[in-house]
Amino acid sequence: MAVVRYFAAAQDAAGRDSERRAEATLGDLRHAVAAAYPELGGILPRCAVLVGGARVDDDTPLAADDLVDVLPPFAGG
Repeated sequence: MAVVRYFAAAQDAAGRDSERRAEATLGDLRHAVAAAYPELGGILPRCAVLVGGARVDDDTPLAADDLVDVLPPFAGG
């Protein structure tokens, strides 16, 4: 199972900082977490979702040892 880490507003929306997920592809994972956490589903389209530190397509398969980071847009000065 891939480990999904949620940061900042994504963490607040999911109500957790991480979890293990068994979806087969990144697209499957996006749909599953949006359904499981409706508040996260509202911001997920604006989030950067990285697998192993890289942006990949939704059809990318997820392996048991993958690390998926969900990073909402950050504002800074």
